[in-house]
Amino acid sequence: MTDERVALVTGSGKGIGRGIAERLARDGYIVVVNYRRDAAAAQASLHLAQSVSPQSIALQADVATPEGAQQLIAQTHEKFGRLDVLVNNAGPFLVKSLFDTSVEEWQEILNGNLSSAFYCIKAALPIMREQLNGHIINLGSLNSENARGAPTTTAYNVAKTGLVVLSKSVARNEARFGIRCNHINPGFIETYATTDADRRELPSIIPLGGLGKIQDISNLVAFLLSEQASYITGAVINVHGGLWV
Repeated sequence: MTDERVALVTGSGKGIGRGIAERLARDGYIVVVNYRRDAAAAQASLHLAQSVSPQSIALQADVATPEGAQQLIAQTHEKFGRLDVLVNNAGPFLVKSLFDTSVEEWQEILNGNLSSAFYCIKAALPIMREQLNGHIINLGSLNSENARGAPTTTAYNVAKTGLVVLSKSVARNEARFGIRCNHINPGFIETYATTDADRRELPSIIPLGGLGKIQDISNLVAFLLSEQASYITGAVINVHGGLWV
């Protein structure tokens, strides 16, 4: 068992997940980089983490399945003997009307964004309860704390709104074990998936006048894990430049 703090970030092969993993490594955590398929991207993330946290590792697992999530948590615990931080970042996106969404797509989006967090939290809680300490951070979507109609992203919004309820429920249920749970809603963040059209068109509708940076999310994660935020749990925090307030 290591004395160093251990953080697991799901879906951390690229994008926001990679940024969070790199930041936590710089903050002194041993980081577990999780990926489902893209081993090359995960190795790139791991290289960044290991440059400052040499014990960091990468583990392949599909957290959208109960077996994959359980395996990931178990392997982390077996390797390090502890789990201090779980960041549920993994989650596919779908732009389709409800009418055009297939049953298989509906299940993929709900499993990937909502059930995956439940599976990972379910597996992590016994470890964190025994430690009497732990922090879970769930990554949502723009203003997902407000239930609203979503003509072209119905499945995704249903999943992320459900994730808010899950986050708040975990915060209430687990506080007596020293476990905190918070929820971050990224707005339009510039990542590998951002297009030139996004860069041209989106800033005009954002009050602060530009796309967010990955560091805007990873900085908030770092703050929530710090002593300065030790009395914050059950919070839903939007990082969106003032969009739709």
